[in-house]
Amino acid sequence: MQIRELKFNEEGSVKDAHAVLYFLDDSEKWPIHERGMVVVFPGGGYTFTSDREAEPVAMRFLAKGYHAAVLRYSCAPAVYPTAMLEAGKLVSWIRENAAEYHVDSQKIYVLGFSAGAHAAGSYCENWNGLVKERLGVDGEMLKPNGMILSYPVITGYEYAHQGSVGELFGKTYEEVSEEEKELFSLEKHVNEDVPPAFLWHTAEDESVPVMNSILMVEALVKHHIPVEYHIFEKGPHGISLADELTDRLQGGSNIPDDQCWVDLALRFLERRREDLV
Repeated sequence: MQIRELKFNEEGSVKDAHAVLYFLDDSEKWPIHERGMVVVFPGGGYTFTSDREAEPVAMRFLAKGYHAAVLRYSCAPAVYPTAMLEAGKLVSWIRENAAEYHVDSQKIYVLGFSAGAHAAGSYCENWNGLVKERLGVDGEMLKPNGMILSYPVITGYEYAHQGSVGELFGKTYEEVSEEEKELFSLEKHVNEDVPPAFLWHTAEDESVPVMNSILMVEALVKHHIPVEYHIFEKGPHGISLADELTDRLQGGSNIPDDQCWVDLALRFLERRREDLV
């Protein structure tokens, strides 16, 4: 395996913004020589990026034959749209170097958790607009081929995770304008550039209500974007892989019934491969 680190210095980036990329070695013994890549956006309410939703998740997808990257995007005091621009830099770098690292450039997927899912979803809605314009990069270099949103922060209105909304704009939720709430709300901006989507959530999530995912699924269906969605009965917010490794310090997020989300998401990615045949 090769490991690379990329640092970001976009306008507004914080000093420790970076990505860690994990590339599986190629071998004549393997049946696959170009692998898909999963870019992980950890959650953290736009105040930090969670370790529990970072390397452990990347390792799970590496074990299934994907290259992986963890994007430690800029959080507060960085504001919109810094995280999106950093995502664009990372995705375009991966495509520019796809041949060297044996990446299938048609299989670059984003995977986000909580506020990280909001960042990933924002990127998927804006890669061919704002991100392309700000970075001056060919849109095809920025294109995500699929997105996986895990208990995502979606809306700025009813059911909003108010802390994430405020942090993204550098103010309290009460200070956020109607225009900013509209800009934040992913369900309002689904368009034809959004890739196929996989979402999952738990019905018991009290921090980011499951209605966030439902609003997004409804918008995706209305725009005829392929989507798969799973609601699990049990589990608090932030359960990551829902296993012993990523259980919270206070416990409560090791939930065997929810662990299958990874296998379901992998099957979703496999269907993206089949679509290319």
